[in-house]
Amino acid sequence: MLTPVPSKPHTSLGRVLEDLGDVLLEPVAVGRTTRKQLGGVVIHDPHDESDIPGGAVVLGVGVRDQDEVVRLLHDVGARGAAALVVRSPVTPAPELRRAAESSGVALLGLARGASWAQLAAMLRTLLAEEDVGEVSPQTLGGMPSGDLFALANAIAALIDAPVTIEDRNNRILAFSGRQDEADPSRVETILGRQVPERFARGLEQDGVFEKLYRDQAPVYVDPQRYDDSAIALPRVALAVRAGDEVLGSIWAAVREPLSGERTQALIDAAKLVALHLLRLRAGADVERRLRADLVSTALEGGSGAPEAIARLGLLGQPSIVLAMGLLGTPDPEDDLRLVADRQRVADALAMHLSAVQPRSAVALVGDVAYGILPMPGGQADCQERSVRVASTFLERTGRRAAAAIGIGPLALDASGLHASRDGADRALRVLLTNGGAKRVATAEDVHVDALMLELADLAAARGDVATGPVARLLAYDAQHQSQLVHTLRCWLDAFGDIGAASASAYVHPNTFRYRLRRLAEVGEIDLDDAGERFAAMLQLRLLPRDARTGPPGTED
Repeated sequence: MLTPVPSKPHTSLGRVLEDLGDVLLEPVAVGRTTRKQLGGVVIHDPHDESDIPGGAVVLGVGVRDQDEVVRLLHDVGARGAAALVVRSPVTPAPELRRAAESSGVALLGLARGASWAQLAAMLRTLLAEEDVGEVSPQTLGGMPSGDLFALANAIAALIDAPVTIEDRNNRILAFSGRQDEADPSRVETILGRQVPERFARGLEQDGVFEKLYRDQAPVYVDPQRYDDSAIALPRVALAVRAGDEVLGSIWAAVREPLSGERTQALIDAAKLVALHLLRLRAGADVERRLRADLVSTALEGGSGAPEAIARLGLLGQPSIVLAMGLLGTPDPEDDLRLVADRQRVADALAMHLSAVQPRSAVALVGDVAYGILPMPGGQADCQERSVRVASTFLERTGRRAAAAIGIGPLALDASGLHASRDGADRALRVLLTNGGAKRVATAEDVHVDALMLELADLAAARGDVATGPVARLLAYDAQHQSQLVHTLRCWLDAFGDIGAASASAYVHPNTFRYRLRRLAEVGEIDLDDAGERFAAMLQLRLLPRDARTGPPGTED
């Protein structure tokens, strides 16, 4: 029996402005809306009627014209949004202020140099801080468990310096206020959510990371050792540990080495950061398992599906299932890396889909990451929209993700999700079998290819082997090391075009014609007969390329 998920408090707009305002966001027309509780992040798409949850922060990507901003403020305000973010610079014209006040939506500007993806990720970090807690979240060190931004601000106050909390890959997990007191490199780090590569490379070559992860004491980094004008202030860094495991690090931009008292405060703070990071990791693991169970139950279509769909917030939502798998042949000796890669890409897909539709659900089930994408607005262009969403994701992740996405048909209700998953699985299998020649496909796009794979499975399960002309050609090739079966494949694939077929076989057209006559003799096949051509094509498609028959063929 599934138990209800407890409700959780929400982050206020004022909290977001306090934590992100120095670097990422600037208030344009906020008024008295800072106490509003936020309920999600939505990317505005003028061509899609996205579902906007109450208290959403709407990212107005590409919205620049003042009249368009005014219209969008009224539109998202009528749908319950709390804030609209547009790209800076934004002139706080009277029309914008009046529109923000009348709509009840705060208007914010995204700083130059910051990307929308970075802002969305940071906002979700803040909005998700209570996801692992109860209605009254636990506290660690007097702060809500997992609240890294509040912790960063507390550390900054203790050592009187702006700080960042980073993971093992130098990605920013949280940062304190007062970043404007630091240097351009720190601002660049926060905008990029990661230490700039040139700086990280210099630190690595200088042995800073090795010393950081080896020593228990803070490491002092002198900016004069690096030929980079963006690095003006020294850094003090300390690894965050849980036993022997390094979870991340704290970096402070200082004007002079820390005093003994402040050094001890930083060391003590690192222990508290470790507890928060462990709590976040444990909570994320629990959240993933719960979500995976719910998504898996919803897609199975059994008696528990309606309740699982309701808990995911998808009851009554027309939806499409996406199935994503990694391309390439897995290395059995590197299972841990493969599992991590699958989870990493699944997390990225979850972030992407939630930006498109906040109610979407993603979970890694076995080797496949499944996404349930709500499709408000009916069936008109749902397939086209889902392909666009999947293609955009793969374009953003690049070839490093090496993933393919199969898309199922639209499910109008809970009972249709199982069929949508089957369609997505069939499409994904075709894409993976073809080795990534195409990376996104709907079940409708690859219906025939999927059918052929299923027929091949049936033939293999029954132990079928080649018969007739194909069997004779296989036997002849095995005995004479010839290429008659390959010649037949090329000719059938080229629809009898000798020029194209000979090119694919890498032989002269005259040589190809000779081989074609020879295979007709050896295989005893009438290439002018449509039925015999079709039978040969089916066997070549359905049976393994190295299929063999019992008795050898007759050699002429």
